[in-house]
Amino acid sequence: MSYPKPLNAIAPNSLPFENNPLVKSTGFREYDGRWWFGHPASKKEPELNLMGVQALGMGLGALLKEQGVPKEIVVGHDFRSYSSSIKYALIAGLLAAGCKVHDIGLAMSPMAYFAQFALDVPAVAMVTASHNDNGWTGVKMGSARPVTFGPVEMNRLKEIVLAGKFDLAGGGAYVFHENFAELYIKDLTNRPKISRKLRVIAACGNGTAGAFAPRILEALGCEVVPMDTDLDYTFPRYNPNPEDMEMLHAMAHAVKEQGADVALGFDGDGDRCGVVDNNGDEIFADKIGVMLARDLSKVHGPSQFVVDVKSTGLFATDPLLKALGAKTDYWKTGHSYIKRRVADLGALAGFEKSGHFFFNAPVGRGYDDGVVTAIAVIDMLDRNPGRTMAELYADLPKTWGSPTMAPHCADEVKYGIVGKVVAQFEALQAKGALIDGKRIVDLITVNGVRVVTDDGTWGLVRASSNKPELVVVVESPVSEARMREMFHSVDAQLRLHPEVGAYNQTI
Repeated sequence: MSYPKPLNAIAPNSLPFENNPLVKSTGFREYDGRWWFGHPASKKEPELNLMGVQALGMGLGALLKEQGVPKEIVVGHDFRSYSSSIKYALIAGLLAAGCKVHDIGLAMSPMAYFAQFALDVPAVAMVTASHNDNGWTGVKMGSARPVTFGPVEMNRLKEIVLAGKFDLAGGGAYVFHENFAELYIKDLTNRPKISRKLRVIAACGNGTAGAFAPRILEALGCEVVPMDTDLDYTFPRYNPNPEDMEMLHAMAHAVKEQGADVALGFDGDGDRCGVVDNNGDEIFADKIGVMLARDLSKVHGPSQFVVDVKSTGLFATDPLLKALGAKTDYWKTGHSYIKRRVADLGALAGFEKSGHFFFNAPVGRGYDDGVVTAIAVIDMLDRNPGRTMAELYADLPKTWGSPTMAPHCADEVKYGIVGKVVAQFEALQAKGALIDGKRIVDLITVNGVRVVTDDGTWGLVRASSNKPELVVVVESPVSEARMREMFHSVDAQLRLHPEVGAYNQTI
């Protein structure tokens, strides 16, 4: 059997587009696949077609064989107008490669990860574009639960697919697991209910989590106020992204209007969670991580945590975490990196500023699950009767931090630009140059560059792993003014490169 070698570009609405697989090489990101599939309102040409998705499935099957992993795999899809079509094309490729496919239907990403354990299946391929705009699609993959692919696996998959090195022996099998979601829901709700009466906003942005999260929270004893929980793949209000200020502001408004104790927001595929407190104040995910680290360390004793380089410096400096014997490792941003680091270190939990949280036993199974994160927040409140979310947040030492800001930068050049910015800051440090009158005391270059000045203020520049963007974050323990000064200093270095475009949001 043979199959056409995938092409990097094909004109849409043409005969070649219908008879050749399209797989743009830049869609193979650091830890998942992410391509522009197309949208009627956009003139941007697609980076992937259905034959290309089929080729991806064939390549994934070949990679599993190469790894010596049994060719048995869980698949699921998120709620977008085209996700089921993407999934079935992927399944066709996996079947051609001889895989046994376990289809769990519409699902959140953590449901697919859970299925690896519940069904005792080694591999997973979850069709989702996560929080990306409509028109994007992607696949999150793994072959060694609970971790997912990182750069090594993604680069090898890219080589196999783009070279057309498929093993099409056939002999695959297909199983559809009807009502699989009930197993996932039972797993999370087979525990005592909370003892405290909590009024909770469940914000789902009309994404996949709307079908599952409110029901789980209600079963745990929360009074749930549903917010944008009806499934609607047009995302009529905003993209379901709890890191985006538009969704957070909407959650804040709902908290004030409903007199809620907390708002919990879920992204498009349900593996992230955002939090707004009872005063309607947005709490960025890294600060929620510090709060949860405090709570979990009190319950489980001295604990190891992992956080990404975008996260607050409080993980290293918080006096209470130090007193509780907690240790924190700063690592590369990306759900695959943090998930693997949590597994390697045997950490109790890992936290990303983006809202991906990872809990090992006894809290979770090591993968990122927005609903498990929401439950951890609720349990924290339940263990602190009489105290509000705002009061627990106010206990943290004060810092001034930015949201995650993302200036546009093409996929083809973004890593090169970041490399140049790293070199610029290294040159400034080498000659003893000051930034806003402050000395550079540290440059963390494990993932882009995190420049730290002698008053503890820091700024980060890195390349986004799944979008044509850079990532910029700044924080200061001194003042909002110092945070803004650091932002302008970082931005000044970026403005030396005309390839860097406008920000999605700024401070």
